[in-house]
Amino acid sequence: MEATTALALTPEQQEAALGGATVGGILGLGAGIIFTALIVFWIFQIIAYWKLFTKAGEPGWKSIIPIYNGYVQYKITWKPMWFWIAFVAMFVLNLLNQFSNPDAPNTAIIIITTIVLIINIVIQIMATVKLSRAYGHGIGFAIGLIFLYPIFILILGYGKSEYKGADL
Repeated sequence: MEATTALALTPEQQEAALGGATVGGILGLGAGIIFTALIVFWIFQIIAYWKLFTKAGEPGWKSIIPIYNGYVQYKITWKPMWFWIAFVAMFVLNLLNQFSNPDAPNTAIIIITTIVLIINIVIQIMATVKLSRAYGHGIGFAIGLIFLYPIFILILGYGKSEYKGADL
């Protein structure tokens, strides 16, 4: 191999240079490790939510049912009415996006979509603050929940945080 670059190597030469491993095999191994780590992290998240619910006196199984877990979380930390407002807001937002024409944007739909999105973001931030307070934490922890939600949920679930009651 005189002036041959790595890009000009044949697959056989690449495999020999890598000690029998192929680039695809290395990438596949890396993807497998990342996928496994994500599955493990996801399982820890499920357990953390389960523990959050049981700390609040709710059965843990309620934490694994989509949509219903959000309702129960709002019931634990705030008022379920706000869950339904946020849920309907997201439903309206999705409907508006379905009917909007990207080639000829409608100003009214854009304004309504923006307002609904802002309302939903505000409700979600308020719900996060209520979650923090319901487990005895303050605004600093709420900011952590807002920006690093998965990590702070693990802290709430696995930590010594105790359920103090809904912050109405």
